[in-house]
Amino acid sequence: MARLNNASGAEGLAAQWQQLKTQALTQWEAMGERERVALAAVGALLALLLAWSVLLAPALRTLKSAPVELEKLDLQLQQMQAQAQEAKVLRAAPAVPPAQAQAALTASVEHLGPAARLNLTGDRAVVTLNGVTPEMLQGWLGEVRSAARARPVEAQLTRGPKGYAGTLVLTLGGN
Repeated sequence: MARLNNASGAEGLAAQWQQLKTQALTQWEAMGERERVALAAVGALLALLLAWSVLLAPALRTLKSAPVELEKLDLQLQQMQAQAQEAKVLRAAPAVPPAQAQAALTASVEHLGPAARLNLTGDRAVVTLNGVTPEMLQGWLGEVRSAARARPVEAQLTRGPKGYAGTLVLTLGGN
């Protein structure tokens, strides 16, 4: 039953389409030569505008931005490869004795000055920061990772107008 309704609906649409087509042809034939030419020109311009906006403009925009995007992606790839190489080197480096790791960590915290306090408990170190700039924090983390072989296991940092403040929990004595 539903098929019959769909079929009759399709036949109705076809009949309406045929009626509209007939009306358009009648109006077209009733127009003068100049009106037909003008309407054809407008139709051609609309077709060109549609082709430009849908097909050509997006493709040209993609071609224009592709070299910049590729350069960014290449730079990211190089950074990731450098980080992977650094991770391999750090993994292959011999373990630092606990006393030496603690001394290196203490020295690195002293480089941060009054903006950092260190609390050592066994193989864990809690560093409290107050107003450390992003550049200082990044450099300090690199120093701690390479000299003391300390790894951050927990960070509760907030960024304020003077820099980062909060705590970092580091674990010592591992690669």
